[in-house]
Amino acid sequence: MIIGITGGTGGGKTTLLEILRRQGALVLDCDAIYHDLLETDPKLLQKIEAHFPGTVINGQLDRKLLGSKVFSDEAALLTLNKITHSAVREKVLRALASSPGLTAIDAIGLFDGNLAPLCDITVAVTAPMTERIRRLTARDNISEEYAKNRILAQHEDVWFREKCDYVLINDSTFEAFEARCLAFCKEIGIM
Repeated sequence: MIIGITGGTGGGKTTLLEILRRQGALVLDCDAIYHDLLETDPKLLQKIEAHFPGTVINGQLDRKLLGSKVFSDEAALLTLNKITHSAVREKVLRALASSPGLTAIDAIGLFDGNLAPLCDITVAVTAPMTERIRRLTARDNISEEYAKNRILAQHEDVWFREKCDYVLINDSTFEAFEARCLAFCKEIGIM
């Protein structure tokens, strides 16, 4: 079974992913795949630099500079996503070919990156914006304004809810959300 997990940054997808990992799932974290590609795929960096000059310095992507260019410009973000989604999808396809068991694909761009058709079920994990901002500032050591701009550059929760088969709302304590995730796993028969 392939489970696609999506939702905005800071929503709490990691909690569900950890439960799935404990159940033996291979977890394909598309954000981690993207960051790995930034370290190992010079062609990807060349494409990014060609569209966003000055963001690659000495072979390294300046993520905050790139973020400042794309999170406030929808057309720029679409361009970046087009470049990165195809590279990530190729790597996901290779991983799926070598792992026929329970797999979770964690991708904010699950639908935009054409990964949803690979999944048996899709799950949106959502949370209130104030909580997401708090998590992002603590996790990524960024300002509230930068965190808010990242969130606003993504699809709204309603978009994810309308596209996914299941929705898990993370609007309470960690323990309450973990219980929701466990109940979900039992519902779909993997626990």
